[in-house]
Amino acid sequence: MLKGKRILIGVTGGIAAYKTATIIRLLVKEGAEVKVIMTEHAKAFITPLTMATLSKNPVLTEFFSPENGSWNSHIELGTWADLFLIAPATANTIAKMANGVADNLLITTYLSARCKVFIAPSMDVDMLSHEATVRNLGILKSYGNHILDAPSGELASGLTGKGRMSEPEDIVKVISDYFSKKKTISP
Repeated sequence: MLKGKRILIGVTGGIAAYKTATIIRLLVKEGAEVKVIMTEHAKAFITPLTMATLSKNPVLTEFFSPENGSWNSHIELGTWADLFLIAPATANTIAKMANGVADNLLITTYLSARCKVFIAPSMDVDMLSHEATVRNLGILKSYGNHILDAPSGELASGLTGKGRMSEPEDIVKVISDYFSKKKTISP
């Protein structure tokens, strides 16, 4: 169902970024073309080299390449994708998305995206339940974005509760189901 689908993945600076590597591997295995945008903070959790190797595409982190000046067009990325997945989505990135704070390539691409956007929150239990985060997720949902549930479990902090990023296999199933339903609805 994912063969030939163009999936853009935004990776933010959370510990669950390691799970995104598995998502990419599974999507590519299913025949999807995957491109990755990473925030500066994401690079502290997993390397662009890992993501580039798995996606079979260069990873984009800046608006332009400092080596050669080539432009990474957020407009082209936003129109290229059939689906944009942001995983993990930290409270910081969720707040920026909800309020249109376009200070990095991931957010400007989100604001330019013409496709369905799926958001996989990942943060500590108290951050996820904070009124500001709840409000921001509600705003993003009202914009038509699909929010993936952050299940309960042991968190990196040692606490237990909601906030874990959904498992890679579950996220890929949601994406596959989305395209299956879209195909049955199309003429």
